[in-house]
Amino acid sequence: MTGLSMSDKLVVLQYAIIKYDSENLLKEKLREIVSPKEIERGIDTLIGTQKVRRIGADTLQNNVSHTGELPEVPEHLRSVVDNL
Repeated sequence: MTGLSMSDKLVVLQYAIIKYDSENLLKEKLREIVSPKEIERGIDTLIGTQKVRRIGADTLQNNVSHTGELPEVPEHLRSVVDNL
């Protein structure tokens, strides 16, 4: 899917992490929406901003205890997030 901004991709990543906590599974499921390189960059960004934390070798978790709630899903991303 083209035309997504970096912040859109980060929102999709955060909601995908809820469903797929395994980094490898996450990359596999999002491959059609976001390139693997962008997924890795997004995960690194989310970890760096403490919105996501790594809790094992391959396990990711949203850091809602640190950042509060997840960002609201914009209307143009709702179908993408619903189909994860």
